[in-house]
Amino acid sequence: MKSVIFSRFFILLPWVLIVIIMIDIDTKRTFRSPVSARQRSQRTTAANLSALPVIYAITPTYNRPVQKAELTRLGQVFRQVPRLHWILVEDSSTRSDLVSRFLARCGVAAYTHLNIFTPRRFKRAGMPRATEQRNVALTWLRQHRGRKDAGVVFFADDDNTYSLELFDEMRSTKGVSVWPVGFVGGRAYERPLVVAGKVVGWYTGWRPDRPFATDMAGFAVNLQVVFSNPRAQFKRRGSQPGMQESDFLRQITKVSELEPKANNCTRVLVWHTRTEKPHLANEPKHRKDTVYIEV
Repeated sequence: MKSVIFSRFFILLPWVLIVIIMIDIDTKRTFRSPVSARQRSQRTTAANLSALPVIYAITPTYNRPVQKAELTRLGQVFRQVPRLHWILVEDSSTRSDLVSRFLARCGVAAYTHLNIFTPRRFKRAGMPRATEQRNVALTWLRQHRGRKDAGVVFFADDDNTYSLELFDEMRSTKGVSVWPVGFVGGRAYERPLVVAGKVVGWYTGWRPDRPFATDMAGFAVNLQVVFSNPRAQFKRRGSQPGMQESDFLRQITKVSELEPKANNCTRVLVWHTRTEKPHLANEPKHRKDTVYIEV
């Protein structure tokens, strides 16, 4: 009897071992699978991000009571945009501690802090603004980037409000792309007129005869176009307020070559929303705070 039991036991033993081994393998696969999938997803995401052209956002800025407030608003947007390099240019003879501290804490991973002072004779009413600052940023790009770098240049003033969608739109710019801007040009918005996918004119309340009746926040330029036109810059002499966009764009493109974005220029994704100037007339009348607080 015992021999029969032992013989059956030895017959079943290999099958029992096979079942145990299969269960163990399956358990290990189940345990490892989510980690492997997450790692693969992270590698894929990192590879996809590294393939994106860099957006070089050029922002002129100057000292004023609301400077940090407007830079903070802008920084909160930029920190959410992948592959963005912020070039912040101060209208100053030196780089200020306020802006340096702000950039170090704002959460934008890639940034460059520059400065250049605008001569006082160019700060009179009726003269173009931020010319020197935009030009020194273009010079930096030409000196620190090359023909192999994929990127898009965007002039992002610090007194605007930007939708995150705008950066997705501009990233595919091959030459010069355009889109509408809200609260500018004397109307609710200023936009390029598009027919059959081509820009044929402008919808604006101010100087519709301008060659490029767009706002500074209404266009982006492929980085290679900047390299292909090494002398293209914003003009100081002979330029009028509101004409800097046209003066610059006519050096690098034609209206017929513009690439309409934002659903054929039918959506507004950027607005002029300047911060209200604070009333600080009563500040000298009160006792100064003993604690220094940076506003």
